[in-house]
Amino acid sequence: MNIQWLTDGVSLPALDYQQLELWIKNVAMSHGFIVGDLNYIFCNDPKILEVNLQYLQHDYFTDIITFDYSRGRLIRGDMFISLDTVRTNAELVGSAYNAELLRVIIHGVLHLCGINDKGPGEREIMEANENDALNILNSL
Repeated sequence: MNIQWLTDGVSLPALDYQQLELWIKNVAMSHGFIVGDLNYIFCNDPKILEVNLQYLQHDYFTDIITFDYSRGRLIRGDMFISLDTVRTNAELVGSAYNAELLRVIIHGVLHLCGINDKGPGEREIMEANENDALNILNSL
């Protein structure tokens, strides 16, 4: 397991990364997966828009883009997280910034575990899994 916490144009958020890595490992295991190489790249809105346009041809801001390189039960991937959009979304839903950031961090892992959020009813399934994962974090 090798998790890297990188930045592009922003400062690294003040989080307990050792605890986050244990949490990510526990969440993946709860879904039957093993954590391999994960790269989190914290960035700003201009960078996430650039990545979204270049790789997905989407012309809009988003909180996270997950690139999945998993094989079998070993999850691997790159996750770009726009701290600007996380802050905006936290304000929109009336959530604390750090709480929203944690939700987005685990959202990417859940995608790597095969949970989707674009089809009918999938958003609710993803939210339930995010809530379960946040409960795991609170129990660590």
